[in-house]
Amino acid sequence: MFILSGIPVSSGISIGRAFILAHALSEIESYKIEDSKISSEVKRFKKALENQKKELAALKKQLSKNNMKEYSSFVDIHLSILNDPKISKDPINIIEQNKINAEWSIKMQMDEIIKKFNKINNSYIRERKNDVYQVCENLIKFLVGQHTSKLNNKGQVIVAHDISPSDTLKFKNSNFLAFITEIGGTTSHTAILSKSLNIPSVVGTQNAKKLIKQNDLLIVDGDNGHIIINPTKLVINHYKYKKSLNDIESQKLLSLQKVKSKTIDKTDINLFVNIEDTNNLKPVLENETHGVGLFRTEFIFMDKHRMLDENEQFLIYKKLARSLPNKIITIRTLDSGGDKVIEHMPHTNQNPALGLRAIRFCLAEPQVFIIQIKALLRAADYGNIRILIPMLSSYNELKQVNLLIQRAKDLLKSERKRFKPNTPIGGMIEVPAAAVDIDSFAKELDFLSIGTNDLIQYTLAVDRTDDAVSHLYDSSHPAILKLIKGVIDSGTKAGIEVSLCGEMAGDPKLTKLLIGLGLRNFSMHPSSILKVKKMIINSDTRTLSNKVKKIIKTNNRDQIDNLINKLNT
Repeated sequence: MFILSGIPVSSGISIGRAFILAHALSEIESYKIEDSKISSEVKRFKKALENQKKELAALKKQLSKNNMKEYSSFVDIHLSILNDPKISKDPINIIEQNKINAEWSIKMQMDEIIKKFNKINNSYIRERKNDVYQVCENLIKFLVGQHTSKLNNKGQVIVAHDISPSDTLKFKNSNFLAFITEIGGTTSHTAILSKSLNIPSVVGTQNAKKLIKQNDLLIVDGDNGHIIINPTKLVINHYKYKKSLNDIESQKLLSLQKVKSKTIDKTDINLFVNIEDTNNLKPVLENETHGVGLFRTEFIFMDKHRMLDENEQFLIYKKLARSLPNKIITIRTLDSGGDKVIEHMPHTNQNPALGLRAIRFCLAEPQVFIIQIKALLRAADYGNIRILIPMLSSYNELKQVNLLIQRAKDLLKSERKRFKPNTPIGGMIEVPAAAVDIDSFAKELDFLSIGTNDLIQYTLAVDRTDDAVSHLYDSSHPAILKLIKGVIDSGTKAGIEVSLCGEMAGDPKLTKLLIGLGLRNFSMHPSSILKVKKMIINSDTRTLSNKVKKIIKTNNRDQIDNLINKLNT
């Protein structure tokens, strides 16, 4: 028995046999093709290409049918790569000119493309080489008959170097128990999708394929990031017991769906849901939530692969408003750039997280912003919509935003279109400068939303997409807690609502800490709602406030962890 450690990205415990996914690219060899067989080799390549396109197209339909359209952008990326002449045509030239097998021609072309990617300064675009790698890997699997569509293994744990988004989604309808990958981080495609599918997953487990053999018995602890290989009977029994407790706890949590989110001392804590599309609103309706705390509009642009006009956007926002008539709906304006590249929009080549993204892009392209604001103001007339502006960093930016919003209103008046002129406008506080100068923003805005994912990244100078520094990404850092406290206090003083919509909001270990800091509005991934609600109904704001004051005054990181643990006992 031995233990591997990685990055936990989707919670839960699974016990099953290892299924090692073949690493086709490392197992193929080059061999010469006779002149008489070149045409049949080209046909073999074209068939593999066509099969993969058909499979991805079918997968996209399946996603739409299962109300998972927000993930179709992952599939679209792979389809666009397959349609690129560098993948769809250049390998044919290599087969014909070099007289080599189709598998090796794909590898040669892939190596050439990845060399070019490695020279790109933009870290996000550079990492898209992984998508090229996955597409080529799948093409080769089709050629050698190892493709995942042919797998019938059930009740097993997938162990892979990496898993493509399309494979991850295909496994949704299988009985695979968990994912283990050698690479990846908390924001990788595998991490995002496995969390949504509620499959225990651990990524970044280096050398897992070398250390785990086919059919080894594995325990995957998705809560702590541990993989136990060939455990003893005593350890198996311990984890079976732990898993049964988790299953019982999950069932108990369902009983909280209709329970009001109040603390022991009857303080209301409002729970909101983060969403990317309008197809699955059940979590908003089923769990006594106050509504949508964050609707990410950039995903509707990614899905369409083009700019949407005012009316197209209006119909999407109107549908959302009518679907949730008694709920608050917070819609964030376009937040492109950083780790969310939209094909048809300009982006910054160097340091994209610090470049022309979010409101900076919208101020640089005012027509894009005005069109979206007009659509939102019109849709607000059909429900309780409020508009959230991302990545504000200065008071002058806010003044420019207000001028453009007024311009949008003037245009709607002149066009005689119905709209809601007093639609609330809020600011996303995710840049340290805005958090420090929060009083200036609180006086001008109708509400505030703390975006902790970026606030932590910018405050601690840690790229949240870079596995090499992921250990430095610390939501309980003293500086982060002080900034959050400052924003909450400023909003309270100004008499406006303050919410928190980053990953911190959905972490039950931090719920009592945030309540003690004064937070009364949480917005999170649907899977976290009931876990957080359980912590809320077992909290007492009268005692938490003084305990959290002690944490705020503490600079020692270990002491902070100990004090947070005491809050939760």
